[in-house]
This record gives sequence, structure tokens and C-alpha cells, in this order.
Amino acid sequence: MQTIYKFHGLQFNGNKKSLADFSGKVLLIVNTASRCFFTKQYRSLEQLYQRYKDRGFEVLAFPSNDFHEQEPMTGFQLETFCRVHEQVTFPVFKRIHVVGDYCDPLYKFLADREQNGTVGVKPYWNFHKYLVDKNGKVVDFFYSFTSPQSGRVMTKIEQLISEL
Repeated sequence: MQTIYKFHGLQFNGNKKSLADFSGKVLLIVNTASRCFFTKQYRSLEQLYQRYKDRGFEVLAFPSNDFHEQEPMTGFQLETFCRVHEQVTFPVFKRIHVVGDYCDPLYKFLADREQNGTVGVKPYWNFHKYLVDKNGKVVDFFYSFTSPQSGRVMTKIEQLISEL
């Protein structure tokens, strides 16, 4: 079974960050946008991150402009928005495509059951969430309307964190 560890994210400074660097951690991978109804979830994601980060949990944000051009920012402007305006401290990567002809390989993998072995759902909107276990296996997903701090999300994270 393939894992997410063969992929990378492009940091704002232009360096590639291997997702293998997050090996052994539970991950919530989210496609984000700054001008979306769900943008308020940045704060919920940060609270979730703060709650579980010391127990082996990470949130990885991948901004995307794929849904009605709700992420027009790039580069320093986007990084400033995330770090200063939304006050997120978890990793946020450069803007990518999460659907369509130019879809990033990570998101092709996340949405393809034949490749990841579990989930076969592509993002239908911003703030779609994929949950990944400590071994890099995609284990679940949550639609945009599911709050990052919903009981369903937190129960799953706690189960995965507690697994040996």
C-alpha cells in the first residue's frame, strides 16, 4: 500500500518539504482558501492543532484557488494572511490545484481509492479534510461543512493518536 510519504509540499520559501518528515504523526490535510465561507475554519484548525500537537498531530494546509477563485493570494501575501490575520502556526504550503487537469500529485493520491486503499473522494469545495494515520495511510475524510472540532473529527484523531 502506498503512503503519503512519497509526496512533498512546496514551502513559501521555495523549498520542498517531504511529507516523510511527518512520519509517525497523525495528519489532517486540508485544502484552504482565504475568501470562502469556511475560512473561519482556520481558527478551528489552529485550536485543534494546539490541542493535539504535543501528542503527535499535525495540520497541513494546502491553499487552492480551484473553487470559484476563492484563494486569489499567492506567495508572501498568502503567507502573511495565514500567519498574521488567521494566526495559524501549523504548516501552510504554497497554493496548488486540488482538482482538475493540473491537480497536484498529492491530491490525486488522496482522492483515488485505487492508490490510497481507503478513500475515493475528491474535494468538492475548500476546507475538505483528509485524515492520515501515523503510517502515512489515508484513513478517512471530512467534507467542508464538518467542523475541525466536531466530535467525529476529534474522536478519530484521538483514536489514531492512541494507537501503537
